[in-house]
Amino acid sequence: MKIRSGTDGILPGQQRRRDRILAHLPEPVPVRGTHAASAAGRNAPMFETDGVTLPASDYNDFAEAYEAANETGLFNAYYDRPAMLDLAGDVSGRRILDAGCGSGPLTAALRAKGAVVTGFDVSSAMIDMARKRLGEDADLHVADLSKPLPFADAQFDDVVSSLVLHYLEDWSGPLAELRRVLKPGGRVILSTMHPAGYAITYPEADYFAVTKYSEDYVMDGKTVWLTMWHRPLHAMSDAFADAGFRIVSISEPPPAPDTPVELLPPDKGSGRFMCFLYFVLESV
Repeated sequence: MKIRSGTDGILPGQQRRRDRILAHLPEPVPVRGTHAASAAGRNAPMFETDGVTLPASDYNDFAEAYEAANETGLFNAYYDRPAMLDLAGDVSGRRILDAGCGSGPLTAALRAKGAVVTGFDVSSAMIDMARKRLGEDADLHVADLSKPLPFADAQFDDVVSSLVLHYLEDWSGPLAELRRVLKPGGRVILSTMHPAGYAITYPEADYFAVTKYSEDYVMDGKTVWLTMWHRPLHAMSDAFADAGFRIVSISEPPPAPDTPVELLPPDKGSGRFMCFLYFVLESV
């Protein structure tokens, strides 16, 4: 297993994150996608253990706002997508499943590199936007990763899944489905919330417990609540092994070389920061 690291700073994504690590970053910046966090008027995060039932994130409610933020922001355009493409490597001629494709920016980038890409997302609004981006003939589906997928066994060479798994409580079923649709020896390339960020932001919480929580973000002027599941690193690796994958690499990449300097944390000379965690898995 190869470990790729490059972290010397922290990116908070919610007002509490700013309060915890104020000495590192002077302004609050988001941890999920391109969510533009507001410096004032933030609500406290909510935990399932607080006695409230947290709703699942419904991207149909804010698909357009998310897409607008997703196109040019630091965390998607200059961090997550470049990292996913770098880990994927040469994909020319490979059949790839984009699991949780959203409005299709990663799908489009993979197609531009010569891959044959099928995409699906649980949000019908996101799939509508992906079809506008990719064309009516694009192979796109509305499907739920937590349920059986509408694809044949051993259909794909690779699966990419960008910032999806942290929305799911159970990883066993989804990972089993991804392994089923992969050819023998196929890869899963995925990004998820960095578990260390949760520990830094919520030091009073139990890092080792799989925990449901919600945070508010402002995207394109609209405040939305995102409900996610924190999962410690060992639980991630256990889930991968139980599903029949081996970890080929773990990566904490830097942002893309062409990232506009004004988007980077001003007090980080290297431009590196803690944000998402990346895995390349191989079906065994």
